[in-house]
Amino acid sequence: MARQFFVGGNFKMNGNIKTIKEIVANINNAKLDSNVEVVIAPPSLYLLLAREHLREGLEVAAQNVYDKANGAFTGEISVTQLKESGITWTILGHSERRVILQEDDQFVASKTKAAIDGGLGVILCCGESLEQREANKTIEVVTTQLKAVADKISDWSKIVIAYEPIWAIGTGKVATTEQAQEVHAAIREWLKKTVSSEAAEKTRILYGGSVTEKNSGDLAKQPDIDGFLVGGASLKPAFIDIINCKQA
Repeated sequence: MARQFFVGGNFKMNGNIKTIKEIVANINNAKLDSNVEVVIAPPSLYLLLAREHLREGLEVAAQNVYDKANGAFTGEISVTQLKESGITWTILGHSERRVILQEDDQFVASKTKAAIDGGLGVILCCGESLEQREANKTIEVVTTQLKAVADKISDWSKIVIAYEPIWAIGTGKVATTEQAQEVHAAIREWLKKTVSSEAAEKTRILYGGSVTEKNSGDLAKQPDIDGFLVGGASLKPAFIDIINCKQA
């Protein structure tokens, strides 16, 4: 069974009412490849704005969610609050949250379980630092991050994995096509051994890390790259070209 190509746009802490409306209008008016699943993740303040204006068939993701249903957790958003607002996905485990906000594997896994149990789809990020890559620890680091999740959940049908080498995020450095495919293949092999053959076959594995309209075409041709989690380029008109890269 062919895996549906998936392109996510992570706006990070960028945008305002005017620019978010412009980005959404640009996506709405574009002729998008109908075989691609498209999800955008604006800052939390603009989730409802994006959902209100984005056309049907395209989804909106939060950039984070908490692992408790409600309560005295200042600054956090719950799964049920997102669901009620028509937000169907969340990004979890992004390296900026792992590094800057010190979120560990267990916390990311706990939030992933809460999101899946509550009916959200999860874009689960994993990736290694430059030091870890140079020490040949890439696969070990990535599978350790994923194992924390596998220890808490068994159903991977609502998870999309995003492999994002930390050294390539926003730096302009991109993993070579071969480097990306090698890690994606290793993740799929790990899923087969650790979770199930079905999970390995069906789980989409995205590449993230300075994806642009210039490199997306070559990356998309790789057998184990099932789409992209796009950062800075998702704020630009080039995002449309990335979504449509399989048609180019």
